Amino acid sequence: LSDYHGRAARLKGELALDRDARFLALRVEWICNSGAYLSHPGPLINTLLPAFHVINVYRIAAAYGRHRLVLTNTTPTTAYRGAGRPNVSYLIERLVEEAARETRIDRIELRRRNLIPKEAFPYKTPIAMSTYDSGDPPGLLHEVLKRSDWERFESRREAAKKRGKLRGIGCAMFVEPAGAGGSPKEEVEIRFGDSGNAGIYAVAGPSGQGHETVYPEVAAEILGMDAEKIFLHASDPDGPALMGDGTIGSRSMMAYGGAIAVASREVVRKGTELAAKALEVSRQDLEFQHGRYSVKGTDVSITLEEIARRYAGESPHPLDARGDIPQPRSYPSGAHVAEVEIDPETGKLAVLSYVAVDDCGRVINHALLEGQLHGGIAQGLGQAMGEHGVYDADSGQLLNGSFMDYVMPRADDQPEPRLYDRSIPAPGNPLGVKGAGEAGTTGALPTIANAVIDALRPLGIHQLDFPYSPARVWAAIREAKK
Repeated sequence: LSDYHGRAARLKGELALDRDARFLALRVEWICNSGAYLSHPGPLINTLLPAFHVINVYRIAAAYGRHRLVLTNTTPTTAYRGAGRPNVSYLIERLVEEAARETRIDRIELRRRNLIPKEAFPYKTPIAMSTYDSGDPPGLLHEVLKRSDWERFESRREAAKKRGKLRGIGCAMFVEPAGAGGSPKEEVEIRFGDSGNAGIYAVAGPSGQGHETVYPEVAAEILGMDAEKIFLHASDPDGPALMGDGTIGSRSMMAYGGAIAVASREVVRKGTELAAKALEVSRQDLEFQHGRYSVKGTDVSITLEEIARRYAGESPHPLDARGDIPQPRSYPSGAHVAEVEIDPETGKLAVLSYVAVDDCGRVINHALLEGQLHGGIAQGLGQAMGEHGVYDADSGQLLNGSFMDYVMPRADDQPEPRLYDRSIPAPGNPLGVKGAGEAGTTGALPTIANAVIDALRPLGIHQLDFPYSPARVWAAIREAKK
């Protein structure tokens, strides 16, 4: 009760198809538990944001949505990793699976018929404020099917059946809005110290994403400096006054990385003037490569770091520079596949494999990107397999208010995900990057749902609400066998 809750929404949807199984229209209805009072982001994530990608990765000409927010006796709800986007991907991917069952069309074939082709980007959705910037959904689907060995799944299902287990495989596609914000622009400032080292000042709020590593790498690539000599000062109260929106909405690399790139290029421009003065040549005679200003056609040169040290102690340092960009938005996307096995005697669910192919735009630091995707998938699996705030129906008392009673995702519940890139640079920011912090969660929920239902479908079970706890799965199996 000491912190906000996440999700708490009931989702309903309808998908219209023509005779050729082409998607025509989509209608969605959400009822969202906002808790006893509204949190600041709660209404936003359950109304405005879902509209940006309501049609997911499919060509759907018309969309209608009605989202109702209800005040109740529970703890208020707020943005939790994905912030409404996993609800969107879950609802439409479940609709696609059901459409495939009703029409008796292979679920992958149905997706292929309706995916937005690569050449259609930038793609204008039926929602006036939403245009997908770039992507390749058919390419993502092709890659994930290959990487997950989808074609040979039935042999694995039969082997599991002989062991008395129910095996299922699920595929889900997604696209999500990332970035943007309320302030007019994002600003950073680069300042040089007495030793020639550089400091990056930004209003970012790192909480494990690795900003301290990747932001210096962005500047180092442009400045030609060692990244170890560049330091991040995040939201430093002693730093310059800067404008920006903080670390939310999978926006950090787009917003701050882009502004750092602009500021770094301004440092290089200022350095050109100082190098020309030091070398007694015209600035037009200079070229800058790998941190060094060289006089064209000669071996005469000076490094940016040498210039920085020459003016050490001056305040402001002549290389100090500020960079800003308008609020960036991008649309990362992906295709994920999971395989699960269920013990029908106990309802115990095991996730055997998880494969993700993501388009996160240009990749700056692969290790940090994989960390974001892995963490997002883990949180998605946690929600799907056990997390649930349970209240007593009569008294309203929270029944699982400690981690003794609340199911948290554990490492031994999850396989090591296999992660692959199929990236298309975003056109809307200087680095070409897209959001990544919430992509794993947005893809994981529908992927696990489709895999679990695929395992249970031979029993006549076509829908089961989260979480897929052993008790809930076992009860569904028992009911289906009556």
